[in-house]
Amino acid sequence: MTSAPTSELVKQLSEQSAQLVREELRLAQLELRQKGKSAAQGAKMYGGAGITALYGGGALIAGVIALLALALPVWAAAVIVAAVLFVVAAVLAQRGKKEMAMATPPKPEQTAESVRADVQEIKNRGHR
Repeated sequence: MTSAPTSELVKQLSEQSAQLVREELRLAQLELRQKGKSAAQGAKMYGGAGITALYGGGALIAGVIALLALALPVWAAAVIVAAVLFVVAAVLAQRGKKEMAMATPPKPEQTAESVRADVQEIKNRGHR
């Protein structure tokens, strides 16, 4: 039994390690590609569900208009339902505006002023 020189063993280890890393990267790419395909398919299904729900909402609105049309002229029923929808949209827009205002970062001027105040406070504490 002859043993290979240490330099040959180190060379083989390096080559085999590099090969193993390449194979692992290929496997990871295949797995990510498969997961990406699944995610894309799921996103399509969510999109289809959203569109179907939108049409369902439209049918429900048409049903409400038809129900009101039993007591009112059709045009009046449609105007009433449209007005209610616009009020709901306005309320949602106002809530969304408030949420967005809370999510936006402070303006650079506000941040700079805050940093100046912090620096001044540190200086004041240092002089005490």
